[in-house]
Amino acid sequence: MASKPKNKMSIEERAKQFMPFAALRGLPDALAKKEKILVPKIELSPEMEEELDRQMHLLAKGQMATVVYFQNGEYIKITGLVARIDETSRLLQIVNTKICFDDILQVEIECRRSSL
Repeated sequence: MASKPKNKMSIEERAKQFMPFAALRGLPDALAKKEKILVPKIELSPEMEEELDRQMHLLAKGQMATVVYFQNGEYIKITGLVARIDETSRLLQIVNTKICFDDILQVEIECRRSSL
């Protein structure tokens, strides 16, 4: 006597069997935080300040730029469209990220390539 076939497991249920199991939830994030090396803020030389000032004056809203800035003991590099330059508040906004002028280490304006 042949037994009746059991209800087939859905593809989603079968896929769950092969998903990685995280026994210690949050461990990768905790390790990444532990690995972070905090660095002191770099004091700009007069030449570096002059070059940064020159680059900042060339920036315009809508341009693509890469900015390296200091935040919470580390340097962060962001590339995106310049959304706002507020000289009164001394803030530069790249997409949704607001950066204080005093925290900026380096600015590179991305050159747009013309299509031929």
